[in-house]
Amino acid sequence: MTTDSLRSGPGATGRSSRDGRGGRDGRSSRDGRGSTDGRGSRDGRHSARLPVREHLPARDSATAAATDADVPVLDVVIPVYNEEKDLRPCVVRLNGHLARTFPYPFRITVADNASTDSTPAVAAALAEELPGVRYARLEEKGRGRALRTVWSASDAPVLAYMDVDLSTDLNALLPLVAPLISGHSDLAIGSRLARSSRVVRGPKREFISRAYNLILRSSLAAGFSDAQCGFKAIRREVAERLLPMVEDSGWFFDTELLVLAERAGLRIHEVPVDWIDDPDSTVHIVRTATEDLKGVWRVGRALAVGALPLDRLARPFGDDPRDRALTGVPRGLARQLVGFCFVGALSTLFYLALYSLFRLGVGPQIANGGALLVAAVANTAANRRLTFGVRGRGGAVRHQAQGLVVFAIGLALTSGSLAALGTASGAPSHGTELAVLITANLAATVLRFLLLRAWVFPERRTTERDDVEAPLAATAALPVRNESEDVR
Repeated sequence: MTTDSLRSGPGATGRSSRDGRGGRDGRSSRDGRGSTDGRGSRDGRHSARLPVREHLPARDSATAAATDADVPVLDVVIPVYNEEKDLRPCVVRLNGHLARTFPYPFRITVADNASTDSTPAVAAALAEELPGVRYARLEEKGRGRALRTVWSASDAPVLAYMDVDLSTDLNALLPLVAPLISGHSDLAIGSRLARSSRVVRGPKREFISRAYNLILRSSLAAGFSDAQCGFKAIRREVAERLLPMVEDSGWFFDTELLVLAERAGLRIHEVPVDWIDDPDSTVHIVRTATEDLKGVWRVGRALAVGALPLDRLARPFGDDPRDRALTGVPRGLARQLVGFCFVGALSTLFYLALYSLFRLGVGPQIANGGALLVAAVANTAANRRLTFGVRGRGGAVRHQAQGLVVFAIGLALTSGSLAALGTASGAPSHGTELAVLITANLAATVLRFLLLRAWVFPERRTTERDDVEAPLAATAALPVRNESEDVR
């Protein structure tokens, strides 16, 4: 357990209402779409959908600094540990930059995670001195822990963080958060590896950074370019859904958050940044790299077995055009056909290879039955995940049982074809057997797709009751964090 004490400066804001819509504490609805709290309650019940992304209302530039009467649009968190030397120059510079250039109310939160030097005193003095600066104290170390704690308590609709050394040029801050303010994107990251980025750092750090991102692309199929740049932002309602799923409390926190967001289909905006390495950085490269690799293995294993409940964020926004049904066009049919053809092609090759292998020791009927059985189990598992998008272990046994019924039909077609061939020609050649089997499998494939789509993995017809109550069981399983609890 940790203690999170918040100290606000003269201009720091509380949890007041915004534009008459009601404050976050009141859990009030927004334009009739339901609450935007972390559990997405609607009339006391859970909802699996995030609220529709909206462009936040514009403010007059004269009110850019946060006041007691207005909730800030942006909350920038600066996680620190023993940064008594750099903290004041960083906060003063950031506060001045935002006051001059940012057209919305803002807040700066210093998240001190268990500093043992005079950092707490410096942070408390800044909170008393500068409008819109807040100080949070945690008694345990961990950048991820600090971000989780402060972001979870913040009432700002856009949450960001940056490193205390301000290695990233502050001119990238407004481009970073603009897509979140406009409602275009869900998360935004600064990238030092974009083509137009201008970066000054040593070859050792450059190599480590590029090698780490290459590992993420090859092992977790990550599409973002820079996981560890200390310059990121996220919409609050997205953070409220993602944070309970992130286990790491250290440096891997960023990567895990981004991987989960990307796998859930959220939109990540990347901003090329100008970045200068801090030669006095206290980050322990070897230890950090080791912990990151452990995190990659943990998340990769969870994704492989379907243990992550990413379906809680599937189709997260009501303004997704893919949610709009077209009359007379079955939803997802084109994608399912592509996936089924791809899986079918691989399954056919796998089946033919098995048949040829089994045929070396047994007769054609036994070889065909064994090869088709093994291929059918693999085919059902692949189609379940890749073609019809079923995640997790729920219903897997039933799906395999139904798949075996489909297998029996395919077996009847192919075995019947072999029997007919044997009756017609007596002792057919191996090539003739393969040709007949390919033809029979083409017919069985069409029937297999129809049965899988209509019977094994049928498209669920949603109703208004389904939209509200069907996700209840999964969403209710989200851990609810009280004020005295931080992270696992």
